Amino acid sequence: MAKRWLAIMMAGLLTGAGAPPDAPATGGAILLRPAAVFDGVDGTRQAGWQVLVRGDRIVAVGPGLVAPAGARSIDLPGDTLMPGMIEGHGHLFLHPYDEASWDDQVLHEPLALRTARAVAQARATLRAGFTSERDLGTEGAGYADVGLKAAIDQGIVEGPRLSVATRAIVALGAYGPKGFEPGVAIPQGAEEVSGVESIVAAVRRQIAAGADWIKLYADYRWRAGEDSRATLSLAEIEAAVAAAHDAGRPVAVHAATAEGMRRAIAAGVDTIEHGYGGTPAIFASMAAKKIAFCPTLAAADASARYRGWSGAEPAPAAVRTSREAFRLARAAGVPICMGGDVGVFAHGTNAREMTLMAAAGMTPAQVLLAATSGNARWMRMGDRLGAVKPGLLADLVAVAGDPTADIDAVRSVRLVMKGGIVVDG
Repeated sequence: MAKRWLAIMMAGLLTGAGAPPDAPATGGAILLRPAAVFDGVDGTRQAGWQVLVRGDRIVAVGPGLVAPAGARSIDLPGDTLMPGMIEGHGHLFLHPYDEASWDDQVLHEPLALRTARAVAQARATLRAGFTSERDLGTEGAGYADVGLKAAIDQGIVEGPRLSVATRAIVALGAYGPKGFEPGVAIPQGAEEVSGVESIVAAVRRQIAAGADWIKLYADYRWRAGEDSRATLSLAEIEAAVAAAHDAGRPVAVHAATAEGMRRAIAAGVDTIEHGYGGTPAIFASMAAKKIAFCPTLAAADASARYRGWSGAEPAPAAVRTSREAFRLARAAGVPICMGGDVGVFAHGTNAREMTLMAAAGMTPAQVLLAATSGNARWMRMGDRLGAVKPGLLADLVAVAGDPTADIDAVRSVRLVMKGGIVVDG
């Protein structure tokens, strides 16, 4: 590994790897020579293929490529080269709940501390092979995700390409932290709204501040210990979706109950997160409208382990419920987003969701497609990212072995390239 890293670093120095992460390489082309390529298009692994990169783009893919004059070759024996993975549901401003509770993170951790931690977590995410991420809310950290995105784009810090949702939107009184003296204003983990005019104003305010996505909570617990119930009305969700879509922004909805999901689907949202209460009829409606589903299996798994579950079967009820929702969604033909709600568990271990998706019935190739071209499509980035083909951005990852045979191969990252620049190996 040390020799490989030295070779990669030398190649990077000769091709402009000291430039900001999104800047094109200033030197010659780079020829990547892995054992095989998984292109993120047809679900197969092509042995003997190579990939030629020039600047920040892929320019050629296939067998028998010859390095042009001045190009540098990077040999990746035994490795599979694939598109950079895309995290579909993350929270870079959270860290695992067994380190600090959600309430403590929102109420007691200074914004500067949370931002510094988010910088480190963005770096860990990129170096784990996730070159893009949809960050679905700062959970009380305001608009700090907009600044983090800018810092990454400007090459100040290292991290994935971010699509951010800023503060997220909840019904007045339906989120947290809770449990304090009634009437005392407590900082909340999202922006509270009440009524159509209020939610439209919040959508527009967040877009103006830099939101790429609008995140709504269609349901939540009114009080600790209660079951989740629908919170935002259908009229409120419809108004929010119309305002967001008018501005060219898609809408993601937290919905864990059947009624919350029904309202979100009727309103025409773009993705639904969690969906633990989904029924066959609800998932059929999602499939008919091509609404993507982020099952967040890893969030349920991690939360159960924090409560003492060892991982042995039978699993706790919440874990079984998440698995069943995933099964029903797949059976209905719902587009599947790979998103684990990372932040509930450690950043840089994003592949945990992929392992659980495979354990719950997806083939490794299907999981890989969900994490690459699938997520790029649902996130409206398919014209730039998610596949290994000429013209797309050179966001590429090499992993040890064959991830189409063993999904856990994606945990053994050997090289990361973002925009034609080698950032890890």
